[in-house]
Amino acid sequence: MTQRQRNQDRKGTTAIETAVVLPVFLFMVFAIIEFGHAQMVNNVLNSACRNGARLGSVEGTSTNQVFNQVDTTLSQVIPTASVAIVVKDASVYDSGGTPPTTETGLSALPDIELSDAESRQLFMIRASVPYNDIALMSMPFMEGVVLTGQSFMRHE
Repeated sequence: MTQRQRNQDRKGTTAIETAVVLPVFLFMVFAIIEFGHAQMVNNVLNSACRNGARLGSVEGTSTNQVFNQVDTTLSQVIPTASVAIVVKDASVYDSGGTPPTTETGLSALPDIELSDAESRQLFMIRASVPYNDIALMSMPFMEGVVLTGQSFMRHE
């Protein structure tokens, strides 16, 4: 068998190999991009909550001002229409009881108006968003994922 015959027998092999490998490769590349985006959004949520908690720890600051601070920080990166922001009284962590550790337990904490908070009172700011609402491209493995950032701080 000559070199020319071997080359003719392999015509189309590159196209078939590309058709098999390219979709898998592109899926992996897009999945890496999505995971990177999810991590960036998670970092921004945590940063926005920290900034809001710092503002909320100062005497005379209202809960509404904290909401606006967190919303302003988040709006620079993601659409804030689907972001849920809550400010909760976390003094249960100081009382010696069993503090909540689940999403449901944290959501059940009572709301707090920071302008009426006592000195040294612990509060929590939490921001969460369903990932599919801010995804670059929807990936099936990200269905139902909720990204959350939170910060605990004491009122001064």
